Amino acid sequence: MQIGLWGKLDDSYLSLIRQLGVTGALYWGIKPPEGRDVIDYLELVNLKARYNDAGLELFTLENLGNQAQFYDPIILGWAQRDEKIEQIADCIRIMGQVGIPHFGFHWMVAPQPVGTNPVFGTSHSTRARGDATVRSFDLEKAKDARLFRDRDYAEEEIWSNFDYFVKALLPVAEEAGVKLSLHPDDPPIPTFGGIPRLFGTFEGFKRATEIADSPNFGLTFCLGNWGLMGPGVAEKGIRYFGERGKIFYVHLQAVKGTPEKFSECFFDEGQLDFHNILRVLQEVGFDGYVLPSHAARVEGDTMEEEGLISSVYCIGYLQSLLRILRDEE
Repeated sequence: MQIGLWGKLDDSYLSLIRQLGVTGALYWGIKPPEGRDVIDYLELVNLKARYNDAGLELFTLENLGNQAQFYDPIILGWAQRDEKIEQIADCIRIMGQVGIPHFGFHWMVAPQPVGTNPVFGTSHSTRARGDATVRSFDLEKAKDARLFRDRDYAEEEIWSNFDYFVKALLPVAEEAGVKLSLHPDDPPIPTFGGIPRLFGTFEGFKRATEIADSPNFGLTFCLGNWGLMGPGVAEKGIRYFGERGKIFYVHLQAVKGTPEKFSECFFDEGQLDFHNILRVLQEVGFDGYVLPSHAARVEGDTMEEEGLISSVYCIGYLQSLLRILRDEE
């Protein structure tokens, strides 16, 4: 197993994470040039070179530009979905030409059609240990939210749209040599805002892999979401999907609670035993990237999304667990 991290385009950041043993980078939300719907080939060549020159592999692009612009028509089956699928297909063809092996995607509709992240909470300033701040979600506080879009959607309707999407995109991904990696719903509740959320259970992911029956389809195994699905479910998922080669990379994220009420937390406080999780990953032959993610923001952190200081803590924690695993062999 190797350690990856979110790829910020900052030389000092890249130098620091490489010094700490990070070998791979994930880039989130690349935006097509102004006036275009597809990423630029040379831009992607330069992006990859930026990480390679820092000693890092750019192993994943997750999502594209404006989330609602690309995903809403596809997930909800609107008239523009073929156009949007083809735009994503063009991006995947370019990724294959450049040599980026994974395209990470999700199947979530954001609360608002513009400018919001589909990963939502009811607080992003919940106080954790020592007044660090974390994201939390409480369904009781969110239950009166209005419809996210135009109407209520049926679960089988959203499944049908997923079937349409992956069967249109998989031949492109197979030809390009790019793997499609599906992220869980976050929060992993059955429905919200009038839109069913398919990927918050083991059964949902099993159905997805049966629909997308290809070596080029698998999972972004986010432990923050799997850890909320119940005792032993994450381990069950690792064994089932890992033995079938369906875990492409892992988000190491700690949580406490249930899908209806949870908070993110420090790694040593989470309800999953990360030592055992990594051992099970090793047992099923997983040798990809593990990414510490959704770190708490601690005193002195200034980065907008992932806290730099707490990310250093997370990398050290993960390095220690991997060393223990090596010593156990």
